[in-house]
Amino acid sequence: GTLGLQGVPDAPTIGTATATGNTTATVAFTAPTNNGDATITTYTATSSPGGVTATLSQAGSGTISVTGLTANTSYTFTVTATNSIGTSVASAASNSITTPNSYSVDFLVVAGGGAGGTAGSHNASAAGGGAGGYRTSTQSANIGTTITVTVGDGGTAGSNSQGTTGGSGSNSSISGSGLTTITSTGGGGGGGGPSPTDAGLDGGSGGGATMSTSIGSGNTPSTSPSQGNDGGTGNPSAPNYGSGGGGGASAVGGNGTSTVGANGGDGLASSITGSSVTYAGGGGGGTHNGGTAGNGGAGGGGDGEENTNGNAGTANLGGGGGGAGAIQVVERAGGAGGKGVVILSMPSAQYSGTTTGSPTVAVVGANRVLTFNGSGSYTA
Repeated sequence: GTLGLQGVPDAPTIGTATATGNTTATVAFTAPTNNGDATITTYTATSSPGGVTATLSQAGSGTISVTGLTANTSYTFTVTATNSIGTSVASAASNSITTPNSYSVDFLVVAGGGAGGTAGSHNASAAGGGAGGYRTSTQSANIGTTITVTVGDGGTAGSNSQGTTGGSGSNSSISGSGLTTITSTGGGGGGGGPSPTDAGLDGGSGGGATMSTSIGSGNTPSTSPSQGNDGGTGNPSAPNYGSGGGGGASAVGGNGTSTVGANGGDGLASSITGSSVTYAGGGGGGTHNGGTAGNGGAGGGGDGEENTNGNAGTANLGGGGGGAGAIQVVERAGGAGGKGVVILSMPSAQYSGTTTGSPTVAVVGANRVLTFNGSGSYTA
């Protein structure tokens, strides 16, 4: 002030404005040398156009965070200082910024796992189902785009009838305008025993074979990176006719021996939910009376069995079902494949809150994570 008289402060010196999101920005400023002989208590940033304001309560220089802007819009900002006497004139206008019209979304897409094969009544075992395909993607989604989410079911286990091949899982996918569609293929069913249904089926990961080398091929159709692996071979030899394991997202299914059913291939871990979870393990191979059945692969693969029904793959991990083992005239069914899952992660500041299908929504650090255990949608 002049001669010790209090007055309003001089205008702050404008700094750099920065767009920090679709509807947010920061505005830096330097406090005026002349505070009007009264402590400055508040600085106010005002946008042009729109007149959106935000305040910062302090005396010195700083940065004001502005919310409530409009996406895909150009803005400049001015800053005023306020003390107990009043408010300064506005600073010069800042540099121009343009708020973006899109934001980054991470995707994990896991398909349904294949079912394990059914063991017939003639001294047979059956193979593990292949895991559902496992794919990831990071893409920019435009504001207002509806992202359609499809979550594939696990393959259906065969009935207790001789030599039924396990059913393949269903595909999971994400799609939307401006996005590259990501489809993960359902896991291949495990071979039934004995022949002629001993071949594993192709899929995201392939089903194992029973008493033969006719494995199911993984990564079918081919993706890069690979969405899965092949199933393992079965062994036609007595005494226990060990069947092959289903392929997993990170490893091929094991090969059966004359006494041991093979383990399913392991899946892959993801930390998209904030903690490490392994998905898409292959089902273990079954074995005949007295043998050792294979374990399901890490990531929800169902265990194979000796003389009983195979175990189901874990739901919403996309695990393959375990193969069955039969004894004499008693047929045994394979385990069903585990249902798939689709997970989206995006900055919490950009999350619209518009969904269908009732996904689970969690805050993970600065992100909002949507877990779809069934089909639905998210509008960016």
